[in-house]
Amino acid sequence: MPATIQPLEGIRVLSLALNLPGPAALMRCRQMGAQCTKMEPPPRPGASSSDPMGLYCPAAYATLHDGVQVLHADLKTPEGQATLQAELARCDVLITSFRPSALAKLGLAWPTLHVTYPQLSLVRIVGARGSAAEAPGHDLTYLAQAGLVTDVSMPATLFADMGGALMASEAVLQAQLARAHTGLGSCIEVALADAADWLGLPRTWGLTGPHGDVGGAHAGYRVYPCADGRVALAALEPHFAARVYALLGLPADTDPRAPATQTAVARYLRLQTRAQLDAIARAHDIPLHTMAPW
Repeated sequence: MPATIQPLEGIRVLSLALNLPGPAALMRCRQMGAQCTKMEPPPRPGASSSDPMGLYCPAAYATLHDGVQVLHADLKTPEGQATLQAELARCDVLITSFRPSALAKLGLAWPTLHVTYPQLSLVRIVGARGSAAEAPGHDLTYLAQAGLVTDVSMPATLFADMGGALMASEAVLQAQLARAHTGLGSCIEVALADAADWLGLPRTWGLTGPHGDVGGAHAGYRVYPCADGRVALAALEPHFAARVYALLGLPADTDPRAPATQTAVARYLRLQTRAQLDAIARAHDIPLHTMAPW
């Protein structure tokens, strides 16, 4: 985000959230100018971090917490609670990712927080809404529920976690806008299952299914083998598709959904190297990206 755009400048954000969605949301808040603090349990002897992310991917942990003040406190002890309350008294937004029952045990249920700190906002990251917020789940299960796991291959990235992180950072902005009008904090719940559903809307609409134009039915919008790798061709609009057809010697009004069209495009691309296709894309203004073999 450009340094000149700092919508959260002067806002203090405290996060108790571990793993990925909460820290990623905190990273976005920091990029928007917020002063960010993360409170973690004390690490075990010999461990570098008590956040699981710090253990199984230190590089990710380092990136997520760059510029973030990290404190350690055992919230189940009076000393830890005192540290937490001191931080809550000076922050504007609290981000959590505990189950609702765990929040209540820690004295962080919204009614309690709102009475004690009326200007504080709570962004509560959960797996799913309602009673399902108490059920265990992870990115993979939320993607599966949203219909985004289509075979036995693992998804390319953690879509629900990262989408949920964006929703959570958006919620921080929403809370600040609301407080500017009311003077009071607000509680906004962000469900990772909702993030997966949001990302899955194009599939729900049929856009990315096997019969959708961006799901493989359009010859100009597919991944094809080429001579030394793969090519992601994205010539979806008629003028882009027409440029591809011209290379193949086909009429500009060729039906992109006809099997013969896909066969012709596939045959042409298979004979081209990645370097040749990159040069063709530049010369003819065609949206494509070449990739190494899978």
